[in-house]
Amino acid sequence: MTANLDYRWHLREVMATRGMYTTTDLRPLLAERGIDLSPSQVYRLVVERPERLSLKTLMALLDILGCAMDDLIEPVTVRASGRKTATAGSTDSAPPGPAAGVGDFRPKRARIVPTEE
Repeated sequence: MTANLDYRWHLREVMATRGMYTTTDLRPLLAERGIDLSPSQVYRLVVERPERLSLKTLMALLDILGCAMDDLIEPVTVRASGRKTATAGSTDSAPPGPAAGVGDFRPKRARIVPTEE
């Protein structure tokens, strides 16, 4: 059986480790580096796994987040049947999805208390 290569996109997790919890935090930083994306494009870049990504955008993301390409893109080996069997560089083969999100990096919920005048 032939193994196919696939990848996991970890932009959301890397942003969370840097304290960036919303996609609107990323747009002005990309604009500073000459990457002009609409709010919906930035949202899709963070939330979904991109199939086509310009190298300039990738380099801007690496510069903004101060990380390596290995932190954003994780190669994964997939069997032809569609089952994920091995992950390059790790033994964890959990499928991507909501469970593989930002995890413990979520901000604490704000409490609003009335002020006394």
